[in-house]
Amino acid sequence: MRAVLMAGGSGTRLRPLTCDLPKPMVPILNRPIAEHIINLLKRHQITEVIATLHYLPDVLRDYFQDGSDFGVQMTYAVEEDQPLGTAGCVKNIAELLDENFFSH
Repeated sequence: MRAVLMAGGSGTRLRPLTCDLPKPMVPILNRPIAEHIINLLKRHQITEVIATLHYLPDVLRDYFQDGSDFGVQMTYAVEEDQPLGTAGCVKNIAELLDENFFSH
């Protein structure tokens, strides 16, 4: 099963932590929030993750790369012009979702 990790938000309520860091990359216990989420997904046998990105997308892409160091396969979809919102970002990757998926 695949998971969609919606990681495009800018985290304005977490400023100044998110001035140079997207919200999913804010560390908790010395690891980015997104890494905790990916570890949880992996524990439940979900090893394909599609991350939808908008704000500072390269930070998350550079950290996880293809996902192999984290035991998952990572795919990225960047919302170029403006965030598309929850339904919009999932609709944007519809061609990648040909079976059941989990969204977080």
